[in-house]
Amino acid sequence: MQRRRLGRFGLQVTDLCLGTMTFGLQCDEKTSFAILDAAAEAGLTFLDTADAYPLGGGLDRVGRTEEIIGRWMATRGNRDRVILATKCWAPMRRGPNGYGLSRQHIMEAVEASLRRLDTDRIDLYQAHAFDPDVPIDETLRAFDDLQRSGKVRYLGCSNYPAWRLGEALAAAERHGLGGYASVQPRYNMLYREIETELLPLCRHRGLGVLVYNPLAGGLLSGKYRADETPREGTRFTLGNAADRYQARYWHRAQLQAVERLQQAVQERGQELVTVAVAWVLAQPGVTSAIIGASRPEQLPANLAASGFELDDELKSLCDDLWWSLPRQPVDEGYR
Repeated sequence: MQRRRLGRFGLQVTDLCLGTMTFGLQCDEKTSFAILDAAAEAGLTFLDTADAYPLGGGLDRVGRTEEIIGRWMATRGNRDRVILATKCWAPMRRGPNGYGLSRQHIMEAVEASLRRLDTDRIDLYQAHAFDPDVPIDETLRAFDDLQRSGKVRYLGCSNYPAWRLGEALAAAERHGLGGYASVQPRYNMLYREIETELLPLCRHRGLGVLVYNPLAGGLLSGKYRADETPREGTRFTLGNAADRYQARYWHRAQLQAVERLQQAVQERGQELVTVAVAWVLAQPGVTSAIIGASRPEQLPANLAASGFELDDELKSLCDDLWWSLPRQPVDEGYR
């Protein structure tokens, strides 16, 4: 497993990060432990989660993923060997102040995450999305207080468009705050919108970039066909996440494009999962790709992407996938 610095900052992380949003719904605790053990054995020590996980669950399930990770670290006694990232913003309870990036909710959320994770600090604490109803100054001051207290080591954000990230960076400089060290955007061969503004901004300012959905919700595994309907038990039919993932990826043009790339990759004797994750890691400015699994046997093809080099012909095939797709409107909200 290769290591990279978090942008211009001192924190070193593995180039692959284990996403855990399947823990507690798509897979039970025993399976989650098996996935975590397999990742750790391979040298993957960077974990990403969120207070609202598992994906697809409602308010009756929020927090379960963090609890599973906390019990795993306690059982294995490996907290000091793990770089742990989590997030806040999503609704955690009914009633006022139960969501968002107000000082009130951030302070409530971090204490709850520390309890569930059974730890005294979070290595990377991230805003899960931007909150248009809260001044960015209020959010950054609350995050800065957590960093100064030692409860949080580094700060990041997720799903921020370039204009909001730029606003946050300017506000941090204006008030003398540490500000964000990283951003976590959606990025894969089927969705490359961040290349226009967000990635150049991150490279220019030296921010780490931790990308999620490198397999487009599983579409870039090559296991789906254009003439089928979404399968039960997958992200495309999973609770309150199903509509979002179908809107993102379940389109005939995308499915057909993946089928063409899958055939070309198979003819080369390679696995599409490995190629798709390696393509993300090869893009300038990307620090780490967040991979996920609902079974331990899904991990090896993902893990093989660390150190995998794409030749010029394969890079061209991967690029052709994006440019063959029809353009879609950009969602200015949760991306």
